[in-house]
Amino acid sequence: MPRVALQLQAELENITNLRPTGDDFRWYFRLKCGSCGEETEQHQYITILDEQPLKGGRGHASLVIKCKLCARDNSLDLLKDSIKPYNAENSNKFQTVAQFDCRGVEPIDFEPRLGWAASSTESNSQFDDIDLTPKEWSEYDEKAGVSVSIMEVTSQFVKSHK
Repeated sequence: MPRVALQLQAELENITNLRPTGDDFRWYFRLKCGSCGEETEQHQYITILDEQPLKGGRGHASLVIKCKLCARDNSLDLLKDSIKPYNAENSNKFQTVAQFDCRGVEPIDFEPRLGWAASSTESNSQFDDIDLTPKEWSEYDEKAGVSVSIMEVTSQFVKSHK
């Protein structure tokens, strides 16, 4: 299986366990056709719940998309068991948060957007509905009396061997 890992990097202040919440969490990507190099103009999204049939009855994938330029059928499947939280010990380092089985298409850009949650490292307070659209977020942990933040969110895709 040609797997691609999505890695996040962020500067975390008094926060850990940054994770997508719910099966309806939307993973937003721009994609590139592996055959002709055509890139999608808009971000496409997938969720854990998405299941589209592959042509010829060969199973299912999270996204099945036909290239507008070469008309090739491509697919991307979110590997559900690969989703991992981004933790404080990896602050300012890239860490894999999810993996995808990519057939004929590769993700080239990720937008974190809405639906994240995290925990305070000082009081274990939970923060839900985090919006990372601006690639930063800050709040105040009332229990611990400290500011918490997620700053400089970036991502990259790497070919995975697992």
